[in-house]
Amino acid sequence: MATPKTQRIKTISEFHKLRGLPRPEHPLISIVDYSKIICSPEFSQTNWVLDFYNISLKRGLNAKLKYGQQEYDFDEGVMFFISPNQVFRIEIDPQATIEKSGWMLLIHPDFLWNTPLANTIKQYGYFDYSVNEALFVSEKEEATINHITQNIQQEYHANIDKFSKQIIISQIETLLNYAERFYNRQFITRENTNHQILARLEKLLADYFNSDEISTKGLPAVQDIATALNISPKYLSTLLKMLTGQNTQQHIHDKLIEKAKEKLSTTKLSVSEVAYDLGFAHPQSFNKLFKTKTNQSPLEFRASFN
Repeated sequence: MATPKTQRIKTISEFHKLRGLPRPEHPLISIVDYSKIICSPEFSQTNWVLDFYNISLKRGLNAKLKYGQQEYDFDEGVMFFISPNQVFRIEIDPQATIEKSGWMLLIHPDFLWNTPLANTIKQYGYFDYSVNEALFVSEKEEATINHITQNIQQEYHANIDKFSKQIIISQIETLLNYAERFYNRQFITRENTNHQILARLEKLLADYFNSDEISTKGLPAVQDIATALNISPKYLSTLLKMLTGQNTQQHIHDKLIEKAKEKLSTTKLSVSEVAYDLGFAHPQSFNKLFKTKTNQSPLEFRASFN
């Protein structure tokens, strides 16, 4: 299979032209009707990079979405959040005959200049989720989101005045806050899937800490773990925060300390040897992490067993 090419779209006007749409009414913000977008089969062979934000809600997409380890049809409202410079690809099913509907909200970063949202938009973690971690919304949730986008569209369709930009910015913020609420709901309602991911993570870490890899490669990287679980690093950390109250790095450190305690309490290895076995090049780093996590030094912990 040929390696997909990567195509960057720099402006909203360029996006409109590529997708067979009329020129946007505003160069920095646009809401487009998804049913009117042309999606050629060859688009499946392309990785896309946008220089602007793309928030979309779609129904009837002629594709399947893989969420964790499960597949879902696009028979309910599905939201995507794509940030500038994020690489994404959606594989199109050319045989599908489902009628598609929905919208895309395109926002160029220049539109956010000199507003608080220019910085706070980066705090919404779901912009770093992969396409396969989209937000599934209920009919009620979809109606709420649609009402907000209608307000945005109505505002930039109207005569622009000194209030227009701030009104649009506040509507975008409201949309983002609702999306965050809906994502938290999704983590709860998809509890079984999330616990399956947690169980796979636990096995992955247990196998790694029980192998010789840790002494030669050191602690596993968050990116590598997320890749093995087929989810994005940001999504994994959000999921773990919901389930355990800790992010991925903290979770890895906890498993490391468990292994360290096992070695300190059941073997005659020196603290330095335990540190090297656990992939630390410098025992001082191991000592510092252990004390931070347990309020004891490794020697104090070992002494408590004597």
